[in-house]
This record gives sequence, C-alpha cells and structure tokens, in this order.
Amino acid sequence: MAPRIVAVIPCRFGASRFPGKPIADINGKPMLWHVYQRTIEAEGIDAATIATDDDRIRKVCEVLDLPVMMTRENHASGTDRVAECAGRLEADIIVNVQGDEPMIDPEAIARVARGIATCDDPNVQASNGYNEISSPSDAIDTNVVKVVTTTAGLAMAYSRLPIPYPKGGAVRHLRQLGLYAFRREGLQRFASLRPGPLERAEGVEMLRFIEQGYSVMMVQVPNDEGIPVDTPADLDRVRAMMAGSQ
Repeated sequence: MAPRIVAVIPCRFGASRFPGKPIADINGKPMLWHVYQRTIEAEGIDAATIATDDDRIRKVCEVLDLPVMMTRENHASGTDRVAECAGRLEADIIVNVQGDEPMIDPEAIARVARGIATCDDPNVQASNGYNEISSPSDAIDTNVVKVVTTTAGLAMAYSRLPIPYPKGGAVRHLRQLGLYAFRREGLQRFASLRPGPLERAEGVEMLRFIEQGYSVMMVQVPNDEGIPVDTPADLDRVRAMMAGSQ
C-alpha cells in the first residue's frame, strides 16, 4: 500500500522583518492561499493543512475554507510546529512546505516527498530539497543556506558561508531549500531532540539531525523563478511576477 502523504504549511504572524506576511494580499488572495493551492497540485500529496498559532490567520483560513490546525506559540522552528500537528494527522509521510513561498513549484514538493517515501535506509530521517546556485552573489549571501553532500546524496554539512571553499579551483555550490519531508517517526524524533550548537549558530533546522548522527537525503529539484517572501519588497516582486504570468 502506498504511504499516505500529507503536507503541512506552517504560518506565523509575527515575523520580525514582515509581520502578517502569510495573509498579505497577492493579486486578490492571501499568500497562504497561493502556497496551499500549489501544494495540493503536487503529485502524490493526499492532503494539506495550514498550521498556525495565530487567530488572525485561522480566521482567514476559515473564510477561504482552507484546512487549519492551531498550535502552541513557543516553537523553536517551523518544523517543530509541523511536528506538533503530526500527532493529529493520519499520515505516513509529512511534508513541511514553507508558508512564505507562494510560487513554489509543485514538482519540487512531489520530488522531495518521493525521496523519503522510497528510501529504505532507517538512518535517513528526512529528505530535503536543493538546487544549484548559479549566481556568485548568492554563493556568498549569508541569507542563502548552502549544503554539501556525500556521493550517495546525503547531507554532510549546511552553512550560510560558501561551502565548499574554492581553495583548489572552481566548485559547485548547492542551495538548501526550506522544503522537507519526514517519515512520521522521523518527525517525532526531530521534535524530541534539542537544538545543538551548530543548529543554534547557523539557524538551519536540519543540522539537528546531522549533529545527532542521523542522515538527511538531499533531493535536487528544478531551478525556478519563485522567491521566498521575507520583506515587503519581495512581496512586490512576487505580485508583479504572478500578475505577468496570468
């Protein structure tokens, strides 16, 4: 029997750089609506829900008839918020889709979900999307998380610095994306582990597994034109791009 795959979209109202961004309007609909629609378009996704700790977001979801689950406020990361929802979901695989990516490619979601669904290595706790970095400025941008992998495609390290360092010549830099899929037990294990010094220093969730000796499978996804919305300026860019594609 095929595993049941459910996507959870964590949405927080109080982002420091852009409060209220999950319900910011994009061409007549709130951002979270666009993320939800792209998520349910992904092949293999059986269901999706919004996860939030804020009544303003909950009310918007209810008006739009979007599934929503309320969570505690004091989560260290979006994945911890998703993990709280796991106990209330009928799912074998749980996909964490960021609530600030209204242009996310449904194919990227499908590939990352398949990555863990078809993996038989018990030490692999999650799959994580990545793509190649083509811009030199992105390679040195500390807002862009980089990843290096083993020959088997498992994550060796994540950093906001440009890894690997090109001491011996040209290198290939890979961008880690905030798109994850977990087996149910893997997500429960993630929530049971405390953030370690590397995760706290880098601010990269998947380092929690690496520090504890577990593995994360990296899955290459298409390079697309979608951008995460971190600031009002990003929102304006997304509005223009989505308006131009209609």
